[in-house]
Amino acid sequence: MPARSKARKRALDILYEAEIKGQPVLDLLAERSADGPGGGSPASGSPPVSGYAAELVRGVQAHRERIDELLSEHAQGWTLDRMPAVDRNILRIGVYELYWGSGVPDGVAISEAVLLARDLSTEGSPAFVNGLLARLLELRPEPDHCPAPPRPAPSLPNPRRHRRAPQLPRTGHNTRMAAPRRRPGKIVGTTLFLSQQ
Repeated sequence: MPARSKARKRALDILYEAEIKGQPVLDLLAERSADGPGGGSPASGSPPVSGYAAELVRGVQAHRERIDELLSEHAQGWTLDRMPAVDRNILRIGVYELYWGSGVPDGVAISEAVLLARDLSTEGSPAFVNGLLARLLELRPEPDHCPAPPRPAPSLPNPRRHRRAPQLPRTGHNTRMAAPRRRPGKIVGTTLFLSQQ
């Protein structure tokens, strides 16, 4: 499993555990991180928290109110409280990566969330996560700090490259046509002189 995928899984573990235990997320992160007391050591039984996992947890927590608002507003037929806790936290990570994450392509953020849902949640969760994150991606405003890349200037068409072969008129329903007859002639310089027959 790639390092960022492991980091997403680890961030999900922390967010889910904090929600189930009713514990503050950042306190649990400090406890689970390698700097915290007993966190990340083999004796504690929990894997270490990578820098990216900690960034995800902090980012989700920093934007949690807006993330939950987006999820509540656009999850058709589902309230945030009614969603399974795993799905809710997978969606929070996905929305954070789509809206505020740095350096993660949109497709990667969505597909990673779908993979987590497929591995850890119910049978219908991957489709639900995919649909909701794709919808939120469509609604995402363009970031002010990252203007759209300039479009290349339209180039003039090359007349030689786009020249079409002359169309011969069709005769009746027959699609096969005889090759046009050529008159014999002789070439003088670059000019063709046709002989009169």
